[in-house]
Amino acid sequence: MRSDAGRFWASRERPFPSAAEQAGAYRTVDGDNLRELCQAIAEQESLAEVAVPQ
Repeated sequence: MRSDAGRFWASRERPFPSAAEQAGAYRTVDGDNLRELCQAIAEQESLAEVAVPQ
């Protein structure tokens, strides 16, 4: 999504597991541009993966 202010936003369709959320993984992230948005998404997915190994 793109806000009226021009920031890019993304939100996961499925929530993270509770352990990942407790570790600080956020379902919705934003960035000034697509690169920052992709980095924010990758950081949250990585945080969740460490908190809840598969």
